[in-house]
This record gives sequence, C-alpha cells and structure tokens, in this order.
Amino acid sequence: MTLHSVADLTIQLMLIPGLSGYESRVSAAIAAHLDALGLPHNSDRLGNLRCTIPGDPALPSVMIFTHMDQLGFIVRKVEANGLIRLERLGGVPERALPAQAVVLCTDHGDLPALIANKSHHATTPDEKYKVLPYTDLFVDAGFTSKTEAEAAGVRIGTPVTYLPRALALANGRIAGTSVDDRAGCAALLKLAEARMGKPGPTVHFVWSVQEEFNLRGVLPAATALAPAIALQIDLLLACDTPDMTARGDVTLGGGPGISLYSFHGRGTLNGVIPHPALVRLFETAATSANVPLQRSAHTGALTDLSYVQFMGSEGVACLDVGFPMRYSHSALEVVDPADLNGLVLLLDTALSAITSDLKLTR
Repeated sequence: MTLHSVADLTIQLMLIPGLSGYESRVSAAIAAHLDALGLPHNSDRLGNLRCTIPGDPALPSVMIFTHMDQLGFIVRKVEANGLIRLERLGGVPERALPAQAVVLCTDHGDLPALIANKSHHATTPDEKYKVLPYTDLFVDAGFTSKTEAEAAGVRIGTPVTYLPRALALANGRIAGTSVDDRAGCAALLKLAEARMGKPGPTVHFVWSVQEEFNLRGVLPAATALAPAIALQIDLLLACDTPDMTARGDVTLGGGPGISLYSFHGRGTLNGVIPHPALVRLFETAATSANVPLQRSAHTGALTDLSYVQFMGSEGVACLDVGFPMRYSHSALEVVDPADLNGLVLLLDTALSAITSDLKLTR
C-alpha cells in the first residue's frame, strides 16, 4: 500500500491534539499507517512508537526519530464562576496567547474554548503594550460555574492545546497548529515507506514523546535500540521574514537542511555539534540526489538529540536534519511540503550511502 502524500499526512496529524505526555491519539494514527504498510511496531512504557526495518548487520545501525507531542497547557485551577486557569507546558509564547482558540481534552471529549483577551474598549493605553504572564490569563469555555465545568470533564490536570487547524496557503504551503513536529512525523512515515525492501543498514524509526516537556522522552527507545548513528528530524528556523534575517540563511521552500550547531543557553546548557562523518555523508547525499541542502547554526533552541549523543559506552554519532518552518511555537506555524519531500529523499539517499567504511571514531 502507498501512503498519502506528505502534505496530506502532515495535515491529518496536525488536526489531532497531542500534548506532551498525552500523545496516544497521534501515536494511534501513525501506528495505523504502519499497519497499512505491513510494518510491525511497538511502544515502550513512556509511549515512544518504534518500528525497525532490518538491514545488513555489518553496517552501523541507525535510529531516526521525531517527536509526536506538542506544547500547550495543563488546567491549574477551575474558578467558582467556571473560568479556567492554566499552567504552561513547554515553550509557549506568552505574547501570542490572548484571544487564541484552544481545546480542552477531557475524558468526555474535546471542548473548544478561548484564552480571554480584555475588551478593547476597556483597555488603557499602558495595557495595550503590555504582555501578560500566562498566570494572569484565563480560559473561557462558556461555563457558568465550577460545577458545570467539572461535570463536562474539566478538572485540574486536563490537557489543553491550541485548537487544531490547518490552512492551505499559496504555492501549496501549509499553516496550522503543531507543524512542529507533525510535519516531521509525516516525513518519517514516508521515509519508512521508501526504505521498505531496500538494502542498507538496520534502520529504527521512532516517533518520540515529551520532547516539548523535558527533551528526554526518547531516551528509553534510544537505550533499547542502542544505535551507532542517530538522526533527529525537526524544524529549522526559517530566516526569510523581516524579523529573522539576521539569524541565518535558511529559507522556506529552499529545501531540507542540517544543523551545524545548536545550543540552548537559557537554563539548559546543552546542544549538538554534529559528527563530521555524518555532515559529509549528507552533503554527498544531497549532491547525489540533486537536493539543495541548507545549513543552520543557531543559539536558543534544543532537541532531544542533545541527550542521545551521550548514551552508551562510546556515545552516538548524531546529526540534526530538518525542514524550514516559520513562526515556531505559535498557534499557526508554516511549512512548505516541497521541503518535506526533499527531506525524505535526502534521508533515503544518505541511508543507502552508508557503507562499512563509514568511520565513526573521532
């Protein structure tokens, strides 16, 4: 069976709420596609979804992973009047929160709601230019009392995400919720489909959990699979809008890319300096496949690959690969499916180029 296009898969997965720690619906959708391909899979106790395509045992094994979860909120308190207070989960941009539509994912079903924004007619001049901390915000789901909200299934601990949306833009581009990293999930599915029946190394495909929460959800899968090489799929910051031009040269629609440097200095001293053999492998693969290869180096972002690289007695050779994306962590992110198709081709070509003479020692 052939899967849907990477664009269709991305949209399908974007429309499924899956807060960090609550990824089961996203996982089930991906598992259904693996079933359709006839690829066996399993999940660990944390929820990481794993699928392996065996290959030549003489070649270094590869784990390719991307995260299923999205950032959002947890209900912190239900007020007596039925309004709801939130606790932030992940890097939620507070300046973009008022007036956003959200969904409360209760045991009784999903409930639409909105993060309140003070009426414009009552807003003072000073307030118009002030960013409210999330602790001051509240959600209005239409309830008139705490009892009514609780009867509908809303309680402390209920997960909350941006209201799932997908918008078709010009030139085939897509805007919507959780492009980070449902686009990566779609690309990984298409890569699994492409690798079926091909010679090469053993490839472990992992759709991981809790990346937006603590960047370590993939570790049980990495421990169990013990790969020699780990490739992580995630966004690359697109720098082709006026507010981003000083950050780099990555452009939306410019093709897939690799990260040459990442570092997070805001409370988490970690990042990835990629393995030079893998950088060369992907540069050669891009030339071979006639795929443009963009290069990214930035401070302020981090992926769970930062922790995978230190695993085992010899460490793991690591490289972040990705797709350009605009407006990260906002309710409406933007991706170009052409970049995702290029990413799948790049990864497929690189995997086929792994030979026994690939040296991973430093």
